[in-house]
Amino acid sequence: MRWLALVAALWTAAAQADCAGQDGPCNVPLGDYHIALPDGDGPHPVVIFLHGAGGKGESATKMRGIIARGYAVIGPQGLKREGSRFGSSWFFHPDRPKQRDEHAFMLEIIEDAATNHQIDRDRVLLAGFSIGGSTTSYLACEDPDLARAYAPVAGGFWRPHPTECTGPVNLLHTHGWRDKTVPLEGRPLGGGRIYQGDIWHTMLLWRTENECAGMRADTFEISDQFWRRKWDSCTEGSLEFALHPGAHGIPRGWSDMALDWFESLPD
Repeated sequence: MRWLALVAALWTAAAQADCAGQDGPCNVPLGDYHIALPDGDGPHPVVIFLHGAGGKGESATKMRGIIARGYAVIGPQGLKREGSRFGSSWFFHPDRPKQRDEHAFMLEIIEDAATNHQIDRDRVLLAGFSIGGSTTSYLACEDPDLARAYAPVAGGFWRPHPTECTGPVNLLHTHGWRDKTVPLEGRPLGGGRIYQGDIWHTMLLWRTENECAGMRADTFEISDQFWRRKWDSCTEGSLEFALHPGAHGIPRGWSDMALDWFESLPD
């Protein structure tokens, strides 16, 4: 019986890695995405999670803790960058060639998922890890209304940093204190041809867009997993920065923290 239960669980996970239990990914004109749905009827709130370099969209559908809280999970699939050895990635940098308009791709996904999978357009949390976190940041900067809120993990703007965005955001940025892959201060890549951005500068830009009264955070919270800084004095939006003691990765407890924060946002 225990073996049959394990087989059933693996089968369920495999089915969820497709298009809501159907064979193969969901298709929209600009690409593919994978989706896993919670039990019950929709419309469902949804977390759209952008994978890191070389990742796969279907990996997001294994975020069972998010699904157990009644959320759908969508994992869009990045594209292989020509000449890259890292596999699939995202095309976010305004100064580099693009094989796809990622903003248009996200709009297609949200529309398709709302039409075919009972996703609630008004309860979308767009998140991502590493280069997916950078893409999340640029999408928030380009179109704050694309999603209800944004939660980049271990990825922000690149140099040259944007000088402004198009409006205030609800944003929770999470980063590892010991991250050497995407350090808080950034680093050069490709022999200095491109530079990761400074996360502290990223937060400065968000404070400016949200019209926060002060540079430093207004409230602080320390737990076993996170050191959280929140700006309560902003005219618009919600802004929070969560550090954890780890390196480059999605820290334990991130999904619950992110969903608790998302659900606390004012209407």
